[in-house]
Amino acid sequence: MDIIKISLIGVGGVMLGFLLKSTRPEYASFITMGIGILILGLAVGKLTYLFEALKELRKSIPVDGGYISTLIKMLGITYIGQFSSGICKDAGYSATGMQIELFCKLSVMVLSMPILLALLKTIQEFLV
Repeated sequence: MDIIKISLIGVGGVMLGFLLKSTRPEYASFITMGIGILILGLAVGKLTYLFEALKELRKSIPVDGGYISTLIKMLGITYIGQFSSGICKDAGYSATGMQIELFCKLSVMVLSMPILLALLKTIQEFLV
């Protein structure tokens, strides 16, 4: 049911931004940011469920806590990066949005290197 609420808020915001873009283009960016922040605020409830599920996973499977915290950091980087990039692109600054996306991709790759190395080490131990 939440998806209907979020979809209606998003579509309403887009329609309002579209109407204001012709008369007051400076307000269209503010509408986009406001709708995005509102939807992000409503998504916080989903994040609490995700964190609880990760805690249960950590209890049932002996996984190093560093891997789970790295996963959460990666999720945060991707969501914040996509949100920021979308706002920049809507405001007409596509180059800045693309640079944000590139930086986020590189950050996720850097964060994933220790996990990749640990996985390769585990595979190598099985092969020997």
